[in-house]
Amino acid sequence: MIVDLTELAFADASLMLDLAMLARRLRPQGRKVRLLGAQPQIRTLIELVGLHRLPGVTLEGPAPALA
Repeated sequence: MIVDLTELAFADASLMLDLAMLARRLRPQGRKVRLLGAQPQIRTLIELVGLHRLPGVTLEGPAPALA
């Protein structure tokens, strides 16, 4: 399943939990969640909570800009 995050400007822990649960439900079917185009602040949140390290989850798109 592809989740396009390109236009997402705000996310909190509830979205991270929803995405984690989605990945968990898809995993037994051999399906994966691809997170695409996350803005730097969203990408940072995903990395902070470790969502991208869950089995069946990949984080794709540009890396955040360095300050």
